Amino acid sequence: MLPRTPPPPRFSPSFATTKTPILNAKGTASPPSLPHLQQQQQQQGTYNNNNGSKSSNNQNAQYNSAYCLGISENVSDRQLDLSLQSGTFDEANIEEWKQKLAMLLHDDGKQEFVSREKKDRRDFEQIAALASRMGLYSHLYSKVAVFSKVPLPNYRFDLDDKRPQREVSLNFGLLKRVNAYLGEYLSKKSRNKESFSDNCFSRSSSNSSIVTEGLFEQPEPLASGTAVMEKILLRRSSLLRDQQQAWQESLEGREMLEFRQNLPAYKEKDTILIAILQNQVVIISGETGCGKTTQIPQFILESEIDSARGAFCSIICTQPRRISAISVSERVASERGEKLGESVGYKVRLEGIKGRDTCLLFCTTGILLRRLLVDRNLKGVTHVIVDEIHERGMNEDFLLIVLKDLLPRRPELKLILMSATLDAELFSSYFDGAPLIHIPGFTYPVRTHFLENILEMTGYRLTPSNQIDDYGQERMWKMSKQAPRKRKSQIVSSVEDALRAADFKDFSRQTQESLSCWNPDCIGFNLIEYLLSYICENERPGAVLVFMTGWDDISSLKDKLQAHPILGDPSRVLLLTCHGSMASSEQKLIFEEPEDGVRKIVLTTNIAETSITINDVVFVLDCGKAKETSYDALNNTPCLLPSWVSKVSTQQRRGRAGRVQPGECHHLYPRCVYDAFTEYQLPEILRTPLQSLCLQIKSLKLGSISEFLSRALQSPKLLAVQNAIEYLKVIGALDENENLTVLGRYLTMLPMEPKLGKMLILGAILNCLDPVLTIVAGLSVRDPFLTPLDKKDLAEAAKLQFSHDHSDHLALVRAYEGWKEAEKDLAGYDYCWKNFLSAQSMKAIDSLREEFLSLLKDTGLIDSYATSCNGWSYDQHLIRAVICYGLYPGICSVVHNEKSFSLKTMEDGPVLLYSLLNPQMVLHLHHELISAIRLLVSEDQCDGRFVFGRPDLKPSNMPVAPPQHSLISRTESGPGGDNSKSRLQTLVTRAGYAAPTYKTSQLENNQFQATVEFNGMQIIGQPCNNKKSAEKDAAAEALQWLMSGTWTGHEYINYTSMFLKKSKRDN
Repeated sequence: MLPRTPPPPRFSPSFATTKTPILNAKGTASPPSLPHLQQQQQQQGTYNNNNGSKSSNNQNAQYNSAYCLGISENVSDRQLDLSLQSGTFDEANIEEWKQKLAMLLHDDGKQEFVSREKKDRRDFEQIAALASRMGLYSHLYSKVAVFSKVPLPNYRFDLDDKRPQREVSLNFGLLKRVNAYLGEYLSKKSRNKESFSDNCFSRSSSNSSIVTEGLFEQPEPLASGTAVMEKILLRRSSLLRDQQQAWQESLEGREMLEFRQNLPAYKEKDTILIAILQNQVVIISGETGCGKTTQIPQFILESEIDSARGAFCSIICTQPRRISAISVSERVASERGEKLGESVGYKVRLEGIKGRDTCLLFCTTGILLRRLLVDRNLKGVTHVIVDEIHERGMNEDFLLIVLKDLLPRRPELKLILMSATLDAELFSSYFDGAPLIHIPGFTYPVRTHFLENILEMTGYRLTPSNQIDDYGQERMWKMSKQAPRKRKSQIVSSVEDALRAADFKDFSRQTQESLSCWNPDCIGFNLIEYLLSYICENERPGAVLVFMTGWDDISSLKDKLQAHPILGDPSRVLLLTCHGSMASSEQKLIFEEPEDGVRKIVLTTNIAETSITINDVVFVLDCGKAKETSYDALNNTPCLLPSWVSKVSTQQRRGRAGRVQPGECHHLYPRCVYDAFTEYQLPEILRTPLQSLCLQIKSLKLGSISEFLSRALQSPKLLAVQNAIEYLKVIGALDENENLTVLGRYLTMLPMEPKLGKMLILGAILNCLDPVLTIVAGLSVRDPFLTPLDKKDLAEAAKLQFSHDHSDHLALVRAYEGWKEAEKDLAGYDYCWKNFLSAQSMKAIDSLREEFLSLLKDTGLIDSYATSCNGWSYDQHLIRAVICYGLYPGICSVVHNEKSFSLKTMEDGPVLLYSLLNPQMVLHLHHELISAIRLLVSEDQCDGRFVFGRPDLKPSNMPVAPPQHSLISRTESGPGGDNSKSRLQTLVTRAGYAAPTYKTSQLENNQFQATVEFNGMQIIGQPCNNKKSAEKDAAAEALQWLMSGTWTGHEYINYTSMFLKKSKRDN
């Protein structure tokens, strides 16, 4: 392992560990360039920035003026002085801080000011009050005061002098082999300097298949000129018009038109088309059942075809979910009397249908964003329709910013925003007063039952015990899982307040007692089972749609229902599930009607909330929750938890029961709780990590990330943006100037989390791609390992056969490889059954592997022969290292103590990685470098321990070293009594440091081991037979470290001392 280096400006798959290494008898890795010692920087009262410097008098004068101007705008000096009158403080110090904070406010290149001076800690309360008045944040960390433009967390590892650091130990034989590879690589490099330009990236990124996957084709090139091409398009337009007229005049076409004319949206057809013609942006609010999703795209397409412009027209309609895009496209094609792929098509992740004459394409929002990566102006697109914008997903908000910037460059492009319910004023003002069209809805009457009505009607009694949801785990685990969270959101507090204030006096005593013990943290599996049974036995025919929060709830409830005598009887009930991770073919099953006498029950998440219609649904059960990603910017922790939905979402769920016939909706919570819901859901951009979004912003060359996001409909917190940028810098996707590195550019081409993209890229480079593909795909889908309630021990034993080395990631690889072999014999389902694996997850992993492999080929990281990337796939140590690299910085180290162990995260000592210069290098030209890395990460035994209080070694740019000379013995004296101790003392004292000191201890085998210390650094030698030899060996180890293990002798003392002096002056 190698010592810490700053994050490189380009892509850095590499292999170092943390902070300052302490070398021991086994030896350590030599750095690729001469390291030098530096004193701990203690710049009192200066900016905590590498580029910070002391201001000149002229600069101070300038900032004094700026300060006066800045303060006068907000608060007077008198007001500031009054706020500082409490307590004892140094008035001169406060005046000095007024100037410093003003300088910080007016310096766009600085984010915070750090001080370690005692007087500033003494006056912290007064300075903090001053900073608060000026709009700044402050925090006192132990012996460090920080004043910042953004909110500060409770802990800063970079300001904690007591954080542990990792000692690294390498076998000396391994070190020599690695050094040999590196030496050979560096000698080749010096003979033939290679330049690593980004031409390969430009070539790859110009390949539209990376982003468009062949379904967003650019307009065809002109055959022999514009006139010829125009004739071709006019001929196609004429053909489209004839086909459309023939359909409209046919019997089926007239019947379909009659059906469409009954929809409320059709009555507004002329109004909508005129508005689109006269305005660049139109906002359409259409209530549930009005037909806006299927009709408005058709209105535009039919109008263009009737005007003989059908072949010139290109309409893209985005949907928030795959199932919506697919089902709506199928419905529209059916209404036009066509097959999918003619004038109507769709594109979602992993699949799509589009033909040469496709003019209307339904797709997910993410697909359109990927199109923008290679075509920022959406060349050839005439209309963009963004549906269901009320959901305010991350992609939707990002797309709105991009489209708003695009409209001035494309005045002929039309933008139509649609939703069932939206904050019309907000969207209209965002698009400079865009006109709003409201379409009344049409739904059959839906009777609504809240929890108090359900309990009164059915006589069901709630108790504390029957509300515990059975997830197939031990009872105590279930209890702790559903325990109230310590930190409560605003909506949770509102719900609790509403419950306390509720009055249920109009209901029976039994209902009041049940409501008094209702647990809002539970979903209510037992109540859902009872209600479904009640509906099956007492209500009229019709399908039931049950809204759950996620796959765990769906699968657990399904298992429970299948054990029920009525609900588990296939002759009476058809039990189906619908989830975003399911294949499209499985999702489509929910639209099929069952046989007579069989009731269909669909367990789904909120993906069935909008844009889809299940014709036979009569009953809806609504748990009132959905899984929502929340993000704590101060602690930088995202989490996915069930949260109460909004009133808008509740109305959408209720509307599913009245699309084609009268229905009933059972809300599994009281009315008072519904009244406490927010009107709209909090936008995703305000509650989720922003790393992937930041990468998209940089890939589209949209300028500063912070500035771009400030133009959002509702911009995220500055701290959340800063955390995302810092994360991308830490992993090497952005450089210090927030520009994309080569790694960052490749990550933008991989539609996955940055950490998973990193893992794939390094797996390709280090020739262990196949298992890494499986791991990345497995982390992108639901966990394939199942744990049935009644067979928990058997399931754990089955998993143990795959994870005998205590690695869930490698267990996944082995499970997948076994399933793949079984599939060859058509025994995949039997294999999954015997090993408690999800066949659905295995198929999803298999599909994702193919997609990821195709993407890697398109980026140019691998060639068409994938076998060449699997030469080291057998090496589990290498695979573990790639996993660690991909998941960094979300990793921790296990620290074993005498009687226990603890976990240390990267904040306790980060692992920083060396550069491989460019992932697009021709790997056979860098065989030695790749071999050195593979050798190091696969054979390192991770020996070492955590130590505390060691200073960092700061690298610098060093000139080429002089030629090597022969080594002198580590423990014997040379001519004239010269030995390693004297050489080390000469070197260190010439550099201006105190003479080295030695500490020697006797080992159990009666040998001696010495530690040499200088400038706060400790280096341990190898065991020797006596104290003197041990001290000389420790000195030799220090010399070897300082000189990269290659230079010895008097002629190099001056050479190394010169740079030690230089490093001291730099400090």
